[in-house]
Amino acid sequence: MTPTLLIFSDMDGSLLDHYSYSHAPADPMLKKLELRGVPMIPATSKTRAELLELRRTLKNPHPFIVENGAAVFIPEGYFKQQPAGTRLVDNYWVKSFCAPRQQWLDLILDNWADFSEEFTTFAESSIEEISEMTGLKPTEAKRASLREYGEPVRWNGGEEELKRFSWALERKGAYIQHGARFIHVSGKTDKGMAMQWLTLEYMRQPTVADCYTIAIGDGKNDIAMLETADHALVIRSPAHDTLELSRPDSVVVSEGYGPTGWAEGMETILESLPFSTQYQEKHYG
Repeated sequence: MTPTLLIFSDMDGSLLDHYSYSHAPADPMLKKLELRGVPMIPATSKTRAELLELRRTLKNPHPFIVENGAAVFIPEGYFKQQPAGTRLVDNYWVKSFCAPRQQWLDLILDNWADFSEEFTTFAESSIEEISEMTGLKPTEAKRASLREYGEPVRWNGGEEELKRFSWALERKGAYIQHGARFIHVSGKTDKGMAMQWLTLEYMRQPTVADCYTIAIGDGKNDIAMLETADHALVIRSPAHDTLELSRPDSVVVSEGYGPTGWAEGMETILESLPFSTQYQEKHYG
């Protein structure tokens, strides 16, 4: 049987422009994928509140991964049966991979005296300050502030101080991930782990024989996902160096930035696949 194609994509800096957050250049490709029955699954550092709004504008009905792999949200009824280990929350089956936000905030507060001059957290910031840090509108910044599993930290210090800060938190059980704008303090999880779990849920569907995964990203917090997927699309960034992966093959690096590179890179990968994606039967729901 032809494998079921799944696309796992980072949002900020990848599908969404680094500065404007627009996805317009990728819209024709997104429409093509949806018409072909190919799920585009957001895998992002964003919150559930942000993803619910973004999925509405994208007209995306598929599962999504939030806060750097901390949890997977699957629309209730998307699969024929509720996946084991999930709980029903606001019409979503939710698989959580780490402790709630407050645990990581407490760890940060334990080290406040030593590093308070070096960083700013979302928890201590007003909506206006979050808006200024992110470039988001106030209503969007409000959704970004509704963290459930971890804490974004804007690092203002040097690299050596960051290493000491990371070590202080990691020895107490935290995990530090580096995004395009912030470092994220949370539990030991990543987008690759969440991608693998969700892929297995697709494969448990009766008519799915196998899955072929494409991962798309531009930041360090995307590396686990990019290294794990069957095919990786690295998006060039106007704000930082292009990622270099350790895998030797099945990697495409975009020519353009953000959603322009997203669409161009996806076209390249689709043309290279050893199976047809003209129409993919809906194997779920």
